[in-house]
Amino acid sequence: MNTVITIGRQFGSAGREIGEQVAKEFGIKYYDKELLSRAAKESGFCEEILENHDERPTSSFLYNLVMDTYSFGYNASHYVDMPISHKVFLAQLDAIKKVASEGPCVIVGRCADYALQDMKNCVHIFIYGNEDAKTQFVMKKYNVDAAKAKDMCNKKDKQRQSYYNYYSSKKWGRADSYDLCINSSVLGQEGTVRLIKQYVEDFEARQK
Repeated sequence: MNTVITIGRQFGSAGREIGEQVAKEFGIKYYDKELLSRAAKESGFCEEILENHDERPTSSFLYNLVMDTYSFGYNASHYVDMPISHKVFLAQLDAIKKVASEGPCVIVGRCADYALQDMKNCVHIFIYGNEDAKTQFVMKKYNVDAAKAKDMCNKKDKQRQSYYNYYSSKKWGRADSYDLCINSSVLGQEGTVRLIKQYVEDFEARQK
C-alpha cells in the first residue's frame, strides 16, 4: 500500500466515517481535524485560530486585521502582508504535504486533493448523497429535526464550496475535479468503503 487517499465530501454524506473505515481497512493513518493540531504545532499558530478558519473563508478585512495580531507564525518574509486566513490556509497546506510525504494515509477535506495534485500516488475522491439520506443522517447524528438538518447541510456545503473554490483552481463537487465521485446514499457506508477499497487496489495494480 503506497497510496494517499483524499476525500472531499458533502455534509451528511458520511464522508468522515467512510474515510475512517477506509483507513482502517488499509491499516493506514487517518487525518481530519488532526491536521489542525499538526499545522498549529509546525506553524506557530494557536490551534483555536486554525479551528476558526477551518474550511471557512472570510473576506472581512477587519476580522483578518484583528486576528493577524494573534498570529505569531508565518510572519517572516513574504508571509508578512498576507491576511490571516491566507496564512492559515498555507499552514494547513504545508501540514497536508508533510503527512502525505510520510506515507499512505486518508486525508478528509481542506483542499487536500488540490494540495497534492502533483503527487502521482494519490487518489482523489468526492462523496455526496441524496438530500433525504443526508437529512436523516444529520438528524440522527446531531439530534436535530429535519428542518434544522437541511439547514445545516446547506450552510456547511456552501462554506466548503466557497473555501475550496476560493483557494483552489478547481470546482468543489464537480466530477472533473476528482478521480472518483460516489453517491454514498446508493451503496451505504459499507458499500462505499468496499468500492473505494477496490478502486484503490486497482489503481495500485496499474502503477506497478
